[in-house]
Amino acid sequence: MANPTLAIVGRPNVGKSTIFNRIAGERISIVEDTPGVTRDRIYANGEWLGRDFSIIDTGGIDLGDEPFMDQIKHQAEIAIDEADVIIFVTSAKEGVTDADEMVARILYRSNKPVILAVNKVDNPEMRAEIYEFYSLGLGDPYPISGSHGLGLGDVLDEAVKHFSDEMEEDDEGVIKFSLIGRPNVGKSSLINAILGEDRVIVSDIEGTTRDAIDTHFSSEDGQEFLMIDTAGMRKRGKVYESTEKYSVMRAMRAIERSDVVLMVLNGQEGIREQDKRVAGYAHEAGKGMIIVVNKWDLVEKETNTMRDFEAEIREEFQYLDYAPIIFVSAVTKQRLNKLPELIEEVSMNQNLRVPSAVLNDIIMDAVAINPTPTDKGKRLKIFYATQVAVKPPTFIIFVNEEELMHFSYARFLENQIRKAFTFEGTPIRVIPRRRK
Repeated sequence: MANPTLAIVGRPNVGKSTIFNRIAGERISIVEDTPGVTRDRIYANGEWLGRDFSIIDTGGIDLGDEPFMDQIKHQAEIAIDEADVIIFVTSAKEGVTDADEMVARILYRSNKPVILAVNKVDNPEMRAEIYEFYSLGLGDPYPISGSHGLGLGDVLDEAVKHFSDEMEEDDEGVIKFSLIGRPNVGKSSLINAILGEDRVIVSDIEGTTRDAIDTHFSSEDGQEFLMIDTAGMRKRGKVYESTEKYSVMRAMRAIERSDVVLMVLNGQEGIREQDKRVAGYAHEAGKGMIIVVNKWDLVEKETNTMRDFEAEIREEFQYLDYAPIIFVSAVTKQRLNKLPELIEEVSMNQNLRVPSAVLNDIIMDAVAINPTPTDKGKRLKIFYATQVAVKPPTFIIFVNEEELMHFSYARFLENQIRKAFTFEGTPIRVIPRRRK
């Protein structure tokens, strides 16, 4: 299921990014005492009271040259469109401003749960300054200090109360997959071609898809699929949606729900930086991956065109060396009949379990080929290995000292496991753990 989403909104320089980083538990957004400086990652995962959720820092959505108040308005609308719960951040130092009142009016009409947080209450004497924020009409203001972490627990306690307990139906045997990629790589055309019918609007204008569509279908062998259209965007009012970071944020929501992710590239345009960023999210999430090069019919070909493009993909996406690559055309339907079978194969590999006895034979053979490393005279000892999870396949290797398991040796063991079982299309995780 997709995690509930918490959006952080407010005018610039009230401390949204500091709060975002605190909740995410790591320093993700750039923090600087200058309005509008947030330029980094705006989407992260958090956990509170045993509930996992996603967090959006709307201040990181760059809206170009739009007027100041319009930017704040659009960011509030994006939060309304995407979030299950909204944290509205204001500042005790500046008090209630015109921009705060405008955001409050937008949020008041949203029918979404809104938690009013008054930031920069860094000492108890400042608590008396929060009462003017009752005038915003959004209920009790919560005094917090993002820089010191004070009061955030109360805000998160309130947020968790509003998270729905409804679970997305998990249809056993149904493979969920999504298509991700930059605008105008042909995701909608691919969906129509796979389904054999015009289910989504197709246009050459970037970002034209408006409605999120989930589609069930079955392959010829009877396998059921649920296709999640990441190109689809719900349209609420005039939500600004053509920015790169906003499209990445939308893709993240679908990636969470997917078993297998199809990374769609435009064969005509080649690889762009945003392609790598979006694919990185899916890889980090441990999803099955297939790289789909679309519009291959429009590419002028020479003897080694496909081989050269594949080599470029492997160079640019080195962390996706396990992902199969397929060259297709939504227009001519070239190789599209192979996609369901490939998705099914990747899903099987995501769910593959290796018996412990077989796994330990593979590990011992690997150690015989390449002995464990030493550090300052101390050698890494491997005692036992076991698989503890699927989606993605995750292996715990019990050792004498975790620090002795260098990244390169863990990668070597991963490659040996792959040689024995392929695991095409899925990342696998090898985690050292000290034997107690």
